Amino acid sequence: MFKLLPMLTTGCKMVALLGGRHRKPLLADKATTGTLFGYRKGRLSLAIQEDPHRPPMFVIELPIQTGQLHKEMSSSDVLRIALETDTKTHKKKLLEEFVWAVYSNGRKIGYSIRRMNMSDDEVHVMGLLRGVSMGAGVLPGLENADGDLTYIRARFDRVVGSKDCESFYMINPDGTSAQELSIFFLRVIH
Repeated sequence: MFKLLPMLTTGCKMVALLGGRHRKPLLADKATTGTLFGYRKGRLSLAIQEDPHRPPMFVIELPIQTGQLHKEMSSSDVLRIALETDTKTHKKKLLEEFVWAVYSNGRKIGYSIRRMNMSDDEVHVMGLLRGVSMGAGVLPGLENADGDLTYIRARFDRVVGSKDCESFYMINPDGTSAQELSIFFLRVIH
């Protein structure tokens, strides 16, 4: 029994030494969370979050019906959403710009204005999706005259090309390199 005591005390000292230090996580997840959501017959909203437990850093209602996006995604393997803004200065960060021209797979679909604050419905949706890291579906109990509220939520690699260009590429959960959904932000200086 006494021969085991030094090993136990040495083991306890090791655990105490290792447990006392603050350790960094083995995998640092720097991915951004992107959520596309809206009622089937209503307009689609886009929210981008650096941390899924904090409010979005960017929220915009896109000039496309949610049902149209679903059709486009089912007919094409790739969806590219591009948002382009015109400005005369670099005073703001790119995602702080307000007016955006919106393109879907190279086709201009209209203009949108970034929101400063989320609506009560958007706050409620983001709260419901707080624990969802990725997926797509219908949120139960949130239907109105425009149909069911659907969502697509995924993790995105954020690539900053310059202060005037950022891209978000969806991370596929199966590990393939195919980019089914990409979102591009571009600022044009006049």
